[in-house]
Amino acid sequence: MPGSQVTEGGCLCGQVCYRFSGDPLLVAVCHCRHCQKQSGSAFGMVAAVPDAVFDLAGAVKVFHDKGETGRAVDRHFCPECGSPILSRIAALPGLTLIKAGTFDDPSRLAPSVEVYCDSALSFVSAIQGADRHARSNI
Repeated sequence: MPGSQVTEGGCLCGQVCYRFSGDPLLVAVCHCRHCQKQSGSAFGMVAAVPDAVFDLAGAVKVFHDKGETGRAVDRHFCPECGSPILSRIAALPGLTLIKAGTFDDPSRLAPSVEVYCDSALSFVSAIQGADRHARSNI
């Protein structure tokens, strides 16, 4: 993804959309139980971008969650269709963690890190080339 490129995405119903410029700082897969439950799948996948380059349009609801350390994890989702859109976590101030499945074209993303691998489901293989951490790496 070239650095000057604008990336867009949004929820299933189209009520919430976003855009950002530049490349994500990182793409991560999280196998924690909270991400599994929020995604309704085996893991969550996020792309981190600086707050300063991220623009959100449309109203979201926020679920105020906590990570294993007790620090805030705010999970933003569409109030109409329920699509998870982004997370903002106290451990990474100034960053927006966009749910990668909401990108208009997520096929260009490649995770560089996997976290909470001790919670990974047994049928999920390690991602080739990604750093793996049993718990969090932050």
